[in-house]
Amino acid sequence: MRALIIAFALLATPLHAECTGRNILATMAPAALAPIAAAANAVPYPSGNLWTATRDGAHLTIVGTYHLDDPRHAATLRALAPRIDAATTVLVEAGPEEEAALKARMASDPSVLLLQDTTLRELLTPQEWEILSEAMTQRGVPAFMASRFQPWYISVMLAIPPCKMATLAGAKGLDALIIDRATTAAIPVLALEPFDTILTLFGNFTLDDQLGMIRSSLAMEARADDYFVTMADLYFAGQSRMMWELMRAEAASTPGYSTEQIETDFATLQEALMYARNRTWIPVIENAARTGPALIAFGALHLPGDDGVLALLARNGWTITPLDLTP
Repeated sequence: MRALIIAFALLATPLHAECTGRNILATMAPAALAPIAAAANAVPYPSGNLWTATRDGAHLTIVGTYHLDDPRHAATLRALAPRIDAATTVLVEAGPEEEAALKARMASDPSVLLLQDTTLRELLTPQEWEILSEAMTQRGVPAFMASRFQPWYISVMLAIPPCKMATLAGAKGLDALIIDRATTAAIPVLALEPFDTILTLFGNFTLDDQLGMIRSSLAMEARADDYFVTMADLYFAGQSRMMWELMRAEAASTPGYSTEQIETDFATLQEALMYARNRTWIPVIENAARTGPALIAFGALHLPGDDGVLALLARNGWTITPLDLTP
């Protein structure tokens, strides 16, 4: 995912310098916040970004990451540095080789990113297209260009508020900082999944599903900065699952969106984007642990849940322990 974001940033002309949104949960009424917190805490391992897993003398350091840059990453990286340096292998969602392969694929196959027989302007209603074109213009992407992109790719872009586009190019999230540290220490960096996984995942969604993602994103566009700030704050508080449940609660206010449809859609997204991938990662993680201590880093939303990485490891006999790296 980070490779896609960086590649797109090279095409964009940033228009905004900083994010000035407000944390949505900080001003939410207790009666509205309580069910969100309860839903987040109802799953296994609902909070925490740093963990260890041990089994039969094997040892894993597990890091839930935030893919975009933030000055708060510096303290986390300093605390993790000894564990990175002591690892025999570092595993991430996509290493340098996978990112290079993904960029090459996008450059060689226009259909990966571009619609071939239609445009978003034709697929959306005039009102939806007007809102989308303005949203993409705010991100530095001309409407005529945005109209050609695959709808799933537009959804990825809408997840980044205009205020963040100004600092996206060249910026590094925690995953990239860990990769840099491991590379400097000559520690092998391996991928948890093939380079084209993200293309396959979104390719499995129907066109209508992808257009639905755009419509859901547009419904939240007016508060994009607020959602972004809330997401980052929740991550650094070790509460990323709360963001998932906040989005579920916010979806309930979408006109014509029934409770049954919300549950179906969120279950589908959770399975496709998190749980299915988690299950394929476990053999890769356990194989890496055979050669010595390994450090595993991936998006924090993959940690919690019935089929979160931590629960899957626990079912395989690993002892899971929170890791406190506070100085």
